[in-house]
Amino acid sequence: MPAFSLDPGQITWCAELRALAADHLAPLAAKGEPGRVNRPLVAALGELGLLARLFDAGALDLCLLRESLAQACTEAETALALQGLGTHPVAAFGTDAQRARWLPEVAAGRAVAAFALSEPGAGSDAAALALDAVPDGRGGWRLHGEKRWISNAPEADFATVFARTTRGAGSRGVTAFLVPADRPGLGGEALDMLSPHALGTLTFDGVPVGAEDLLGEPDRGFRVAMHTLNLFRPSVGAFAVGMAQAALDAAVAHTAARPAFGGVLADLQAVSHRIAEMATRTEAARLLVYAAATAYDSGDPDVPRRSAMAKLLATETAQYVVDAAVQVHGAAALQRGHLLEHLYREVRAPRIYEGATEVQRAIIAKELYASHATHAPDAAHAPDAAHATDARHASRADGTDARPESTVSA
Repeated sequence: MPAFSLDPGQITWCAELRALAADHLAPLAAKGEPGRVNRPLVAALGELGLLARLFDAGALDLCLLRESLAQACTEAETALALQGLGTHPVAAFGTDAQRARWLPEVAAGRAVAAFALSEPGAGSDAAALALDAVPDGRGGWRLHGEKRWISNAPEADFATVFARTTRGAGSRGVTAFLVPADRPGLGGEALDMLSPHALGTLTFDGVPVGAEDLLGEPDRGFRVAMHTLNLFRPSVGAFAVGMAQAALDAAVAHTAARPAFGGVLADLQAVSHRIAEMATRTEAARLLVYAAATAYDSGDPDVPRRSAMAKLLATETAQYVVDAAVQVHGAAALQRGHLLEHLYREVRAPRIYEGATEVQRAIIAKELYASHATHAPDAAHAPDAAHATDARHASRADGTDARPESTVSA
């Protein structure tokens, strides 16, 4: 892949997004109630045309959106990302009627979406999900069970819900449904999290769903989930890069001005070298995210490995950079309301959701060994060739085989 750089139009657009986030979206975010869906903020994202952009954006555009918003307002970034995550299955797999009903509402910021995959006993191992879809004898199903750690739950207007339609079939027995919030038997409650996002549970007590609620085909819902996560995984890295850049900018400004030992903090080699390391890691993560997104947009078959690498490096880098920025600021950064206090809480979750760090390493390793088995001269006769080929199949985006995925929504 050639060296990557943004064109002037993309650079200008990113600057405009940062300004919009700082001037228009951040004040709305500040007025929101912690742990609740901020509907005025979602409506503003719709009015600015940013939600509509989700439906025709490629992976790179999505990354630029998330990175730019994250630098100035993580709440706006998260609200936008969740609308995309919950609605992408409808846009990509929904019927004409489903799309006509929900996409305009989401684009306008009038409807809030949720992506309901994770369960109390199925996070990283999404193929083990147990929400039960019991046939009702009339061509439909009744849903029984619980989803947990679902962003925008229980306040979302609809949810993409993944349920077990065939027991004992692993990922092949999962079906995706579009479930409106007013369905009888659907409940839930908010969860109190470290970073006060709108995150909660959804409970299903015989919730009725029919053929008209299917997203894709019965028993093919894992494909819907993987298609969505493969698109959004690099952009989680972009969110992390945006937070890292915000922390880096704050650290540079602080150390350049803070008096210390007869000069400023930046005069101390230990400090300036730390800043240099933060900047280098942030730029490396940014380039890997952009490369993964470009690979997705160009149809590169190596998307699973590239996306996993991008999310892995970017989220781990953001954790390092934010922590280092707190360190050079000292106690002031730990005060409630400080930018870095906010980022310190925000930066932790991306290392878990949409594929925990450990899951990304597993995906990368499987892809590498599968590629080795495929291209090695004696691959057909290598003792581990069959195992490596199975690993390759396990990471296919069509979901025909299980692959470990952490699915806590962003």
